[in-house]
Amino acid sequence: MTIVTRSLAIVLGLFTVVPLAAAAPSPKDVQFPTADGGTVDADLYGTGTEGVVFAHGAIFNKQSWAPLAKRIAKHGMRALAIDFRGYGKSKAGDKPNALYLDVMAAVRWLHQQGVEKVDVVGGSMGGGAAGEAATRVKPGEIHKLVLLSPMPIDDPQDLKANSILYIASRGESLASTVREQYQRAPEPKKLILLEGSAHAQNIFATDQAQNLSDDIVNFIVGKK
Repeated sequence: MTIVTRSLAIVLGLFTVVPLAAAAPSPKDVQFPTADGGTVDADLYGTGTEGVVFAHGAIFNKQSWAPLAKRIAKHGMRALAIDFRGYGKSKAGDKPNALYLDVMAAVRWLHQQGVEKVDVVGGSMGGGAAGEAATRVKPGEIHKLVLLSPMPIDDPQDLKANSILYIASRGESLASTVREQYQRAPEPKKLILLEGSAHAQNIFATDQAQNLSDDIVNFIVGKK
């Protein structure tokens, strides 16, 4: 179990700089079905045999992940930023509130495209959906899991991922809930608490934006 603050992480040298590959191209619009008959619309960045699914918060959409998705794509990975059902061109199926089905569909679509390792990053509502999906997938379907100020799920102890990273702002209202979810999650796991009180993707609009981006990228792109 590892709990670090950003300042402590810098002192201990826990974060490394990873060389970047060539600039990422513009995203490709893709669509794929969900298990309940819905449709997910998504932006696909980059190429490669490793990929990342990005799941947005309630006041955001797939475009909100563009800067981070492009950064991931520069590392030779595919980045798939989805619109949840009811957002943009994405449509619900028989279970209109089952957002986790959209995440699962994205993970499985990437695997079908030849991606060998699929990571998932979810913020707030998207973090809750990503977490719920990670309790329902088969072992190995999700490689690394990043939960950014996620909405709580019932069974975090059932998360299936090779490694889990929780991130939250130290002063946000959900911080104690994130800590509780983290404590119940299986190893290996890490919790990073950033300074400030912004929630989830709202952190990207604060002075902690670069720290948040670096934390996610280093976790995803680091030793596989």
